[in-house]
Amino acid sequence: MKAIILSAGQGKRLLPLTKDQPKCTIPIHGRSILEWQIHELIKFGISPIHVVVGFGATIVEQVLAKQSNGHAIHTLYNPFYALADNLISCWTARNEMTEDFILLNGDTLFETAVIERLLQAPPAPITLVTDEKPQYDADDMKVIVQGTQLIRIGKTLETVKVNGESIGMIRFQHEGPELFSSTIEHRIRQPESLKQWYLSLIDELAAQGHVSTVSIKGLIWAEIDNPEDLLQAETLLKPFVP
Repeated sequence: MKAIILSAGQGKRLLPLTKDQPKCTIPIHGRSILEWQIHELIKFGISPIHVVVGFGATIVEQVLAKQSNGHAIHTLYNPFYALADNLISCWTARNEMTEDFILLNGDTLFETAVIERLLQAPPAPITLVTDEKPQYDADDMKVIVQGTQLIRIGKTLETVKVNGESIGMIRFQHEGPELFSSTIEHRIRQPESLKQWYLSLIDELAAQGHVSTVSIKGLIWAEIDNPEDLLQAETLLKPFVP
């Protein structure tokens, strides 16, 4: 199984930290966000790893050069990173969606058990990793799940119907890669696609019954969007510092 990491953005909510370097290269306990991610993926023999880059691409490539150590790690350049949302990063990586893969947001950190639980989840074309918490805010990528089936995903869902959130990690297997890549190719022909998240496609595929979920309730993960998230991640990851 391979991995695709979406790391093309700057991370403007972390300014001035990201003035001259992309969010994925911000260090936490001496290791960049991207290095934390790759370290966990390699533990499970996930290869190759494709990183979609954009802002500060050369800096990311320098970080990856130190990480290779014989591992297959490659970059894919998204030239539209400053103009578009992450659906276009997925389109940039579409040619790598020909076999089973894990899609990972470039700002999601997680303990080893998260990947382990995803890999052990029952077979399904698309498996979305979810968590639960008492309350959800406007910035959460909220989900509605029945059993293990994803019904809806989006930031604007009615909170009274919401029973989880996406952590930014998805497994595609069997017919899943083809379903996703063909949906990307169809959506990219629409002008509004430049300003859409790839999870809008997952919402579409969920409506067709193709998306399952796996809960990681109780496990450690963090999404890095702002300085407060960064401080929280430093605390959460402290027990895992080598």
